[in-house]
Amino acid sequence: MSSDHNNHIAALRAECAARGLDGYLIPRADEYLGEYVPPCAERLAFISGFTGSAGLAIVLAKRAAVFSDGRYTLQLEQQTNGAVWERRHLIEDTPEDWLRIAAPGQKIGFDPWTISADALARFTGVEMVPVSPNLIDKIWADRPAPPTAPALAYPESLAGEPAATKRQRLGAELAKDGQDAAILSDGASLAWAFNIRGTDLEFCPFALGYALLRKNGTAMLFMAPGKITEALRAHLGPEVAIAAPSELQAAIAALRGQKVRYDPASQPAWFKTALEQAGALVANGPDPVALPRACKNAAEQAGARAAHLRDGVAMVEFLAWAAEALPRGEESEMSAAAHLLACRARQNLFRGESFPAISGAGENGAIIHYRVTPESNRPIRPNEVYLIDSGGQYLDGTTDITRTLWTGPGPAPAAVKAHVTRVLAGTIALARAVFPEGVAGAHLDAFARAELWRAGLDYDHGTGHGVGAYLSVHEGPASISRAAKPVALAEGMILSDEPGYYLPGAYGIRMENLLLVQKASFEGARKPFLRFETLTLVPFDRALIDSALLPRESLAWLNDYHARVRTALSPHLPAKSLTWLNAATAPI
Repeated sequence: MSSDHNNHIAALRAECAARGLDGYLIPRADEYLGEYVPPCAERLAFISGFTGSAGLAIVLAKRAAVFSDGRYTLQLEQQTNGAVWERRHLIEDTPEDWLRIAAPGQKIGFDPWTISADALARFTGVEMVPVSPNLIDKIWADRPAPPTAPALAYPESLAGEPAATKRQRLGAELAKDGQDAAILSDGASLAWAFNIRGTDLEFCPFALGYALLRKNGTAMLFMAPGKITEALRAHLGPEVAIAAPSELQAAIAALRGQKVRYDPASQPAWFKTALEQAGALVANGPDPVALPRACKNAAEQAGARAAHLRDGVAMVEFLAWAAEALPRGEESEMSAAAHLLACRARQNLFRGESFPAISGAGENGAIIHYRVTPESNRPIRPNEVYLIDSGGQYLDGTTDITRTLWTGPGPAPAAVKAHVTRVLAGTIALARAVFPEGVAGAHLDAFARAELWRAGLDYDHGTGHGVGAYLSVHEGPASISRAAKPVALAEGMILSDEPGYYLPGAYGIRMENLLLVQKASFEGARKPFLRFETLTLVPFDRALIDSALLPRESLAWLNDYHARVRTALSPHLPAKSLTWLNAATAPI
């Protein structure tokens, strides 16, 4: 932690004292509560130095604590000063419990735009005081400007449905529930409901803003005027009124007496207060776009398959290069990630990475959400484990894949192969699952962990997350995790399948494919069943597989999968990469 961060804390404490506050809450969130934020909203990093995608800080007059989950335990230690910050586990030692004990009855300031109503309600035993503008912004002298790039129309051929039809369908659901309107604040929801995309975030193709969707399918879209071009106005059509964000307060005030859906779990608390003050009837409920967006239509499914085919080509070109380059010990985590990005950039419709590549060699691979920097970058050495978790944003789909490699040239130790094979067995077991409609991700999580559990091993993250259609690489409402909400998996959903194992100080293992939920049809079924189609087309590293540890059905699946990868990718590869692929996918 630099002296700058110490100065930032001192400045924040001075701002709090001037307002009669005993402390201040700094979530890792912007005004849209999304996972990814523009540089102007990296307030948690500004105050603490911690750059993870999930976290929260609390600064009191004499104490300060920063919280994150198990993915970032090691990163917290590396990026924050333990003499200044108490580092806490977001789930095991919650911020609200910590604050209740550390500052009972005291006044704690917060920005109502950067916390949801549900999250705010958990802070009891203290007096939570809304503060505007955000106090971090007041002390951030060189804060970057908000993004201003224009929003872009998304082709109906890729979206698969006119935006007006989507909104009419959504409005009909609101009317069915007796609701007059709904607030939309998620960038992915705006993108899907209006068939737009944007460049406001580095890894998600969002145009940030808000919308008010009415039960008749008409809407108001609140975006900075510079984002709205004449072409976009024509694309949106007459059923969409466009307004500046400064007009949001007046639009909310006009909802007096109307029943308005608001998602207390995912939308800023500001909306709840504003609706109540306007005399609207607040109907708590999930974002109405979330579930329809997650169930990809035929065009979106076709786009996902096409994107994964091209991504598979890029990955195989990278892996063929890695097979020669890594044993020499001349590459680094950053150079390998750069080479993979270059392979993807050659593919048609590529628009950028879907998240910062996790390129972790040896002990860095054990940091679950490691992000290599010039300071942390290290060589990828011969005869060690290398983990590469990456993805691409293509105009027709979003990808996310992890492979764990043995750099060679010598053989991998038996213990490492045993760990990798158990993780791979979990990836395969989940991919092979057949399950009745109504089953949720929490019900399937154990499929991926069973072989690890047999050896007394486990991992401290979820097994799978939803993935968007040229949208966010992390998409709700469904996931595969012990902590997942009971959202039934449904046809058209795309989820990741990524069990892992991490040995701190030594190596990390993760094997990730993306799965598409499909209807399952087989003789004897007494009710509707579902299955998974594996979208990812990339081989697993044979040097790390102990076939004797794989259940017979899993080995058969692996050989069939490798054959499918070979058939799909072979026509699109240069000769050198094809030679590598043929060897990498030979039957085991």
